[in-house]
Amino acid sequence: MRPADLIRQKQNGRTITILTAWDSLSAALVEAAGADAVLVGDSLAMVALGHATTLPVTLDQMRHHTLAVSRGFAAAPSKQPLLICDLPFLSYQCGADLAVQAAGTLLKETPAAAVKLEGAEAEVLAVIDRLVRMGIPVMGHLGLTPQAVHRLGYRRQAEDPVSQERLLNQAIALEQAGCFALVLEHVPSALAGEVRRRLLIPVIGIGAGDDCDGQIRVTADLLGLTEQQPPFSPALIPGQQLFVEALRSWISAQTPTTTPPPAAPDC
Repeated sequence: MRPADLIRQKQNGRTITILTAWDSLSAALVEAAGADAVLVGDSLAMVALGHATTLPVTLDQMRHHTLAVSRGFAAAPSKQPLLICDLPFLSYQCGADLAVQAAGTLLKETPAAAVKLEGAEAEVLAVIDRLVRMGIPVMGHLGLTPQAVHRLGYRRQAEDPVSQERLLNQAIALEQAGCFALVLEHVPSALAGEVRRRLLIPVIGIGAGDDCDGQIRVTADLLGLTEQQPPFSPALIPGQQLFVEALRSWISAQTPTTTPPPAAPDC
């Protein structure tokens, strides 16, 4: 699977499915489930590393986890899902040269075929243009952008006409800059549908309603493994409860198999 394949899926009217992974085990699960693409998201900062936000994860950690994810795929390389890696906070906001170095490191040292970054400010658009011209496929991300949590929080974005018009213009600018796909997170469904109709590249929703070209989810959320579920991603199973109960049952079953030694006599 390559970035251009996702564009063809949109052209053919086929829904795109993307799931996250953070290690070889989670990668094996999402590949076996049939995901079109796998994102090594900076959400692993929270899912796998115990941080409160995505901000602390480093480029080297993203590289490390992307390699682990790639080792979890069982299919031949040509049959594997498209592997995309998030560029972490401050790996692309400090200029195009550093962004090319960061993205190039991921594509050179891991099997990832594309990177994802957040926002559409003038500086970010310049970075995307540079990355694409250097041969690095880029997925955009608008709406709720977790790397801007201290400014935006985790609330739904683009709820008024002015901000909706701004997001639509940003989406068009990302396509013009060369993005092969766009993630829209936690925005009104009507807005997501309008963006989908205006763009030739796939629009992938998460908390953006059903009128998108595809959907992306954090796998740990769907499996009920996170402490707090996003309102737009309810758990499919009570994963934590099931696993804890299974492990507790195993621990309870570990009864002694030999008679304990007699107690020492009192002196």
